[in-house]
Amino acid sequence: MSQHFQGETYDELPLPSGALASGGVEMLRAGVVERELFITARRAFDDPAGWGAVLAGVAQRLATLYAAETEWGEADVAVRIGAGFQAALAAAKDSSAKRAKRKRAAASRVSPDAPAARKRTRARPARGRR
Repeated sequence: MSQHFQGETYDELPLPSGALASGGVEMLRAGVVERELFITARRAFDDPAGWGAVLAGVAQRLATLYAAETEWGEADVAVRIGAGFQAALAAAKDSSAKRAKRKRAAASRVSPDAPAARKRTRARPARGRR
């Protein structure tokens, strides 16, 4: 997210005229404020795999945009978007796994008043003493 927009107002994109003329449902809106991603979305599909087609369509339209406005070719842009998407998913998966591990560790620290905790912390005689 290297491109920064200056100003105090939010710079939203207009809806495509075809969408306004034909009607429809907005499923996803994304914006960046102070380098933080904000998303508003509807579930939209019974099967989350439906979002795969939506995200692929978004990637293709972005590839076309980059090809029209830069020296990048559509295929190269699509590959770069795919690589960035995979890297972000992997990072999110790692982060989720770490949060789950911390949550399990916190859950295992049971209150001393709980019977299971008392059972685990009972004093045992030291070896060699009677």
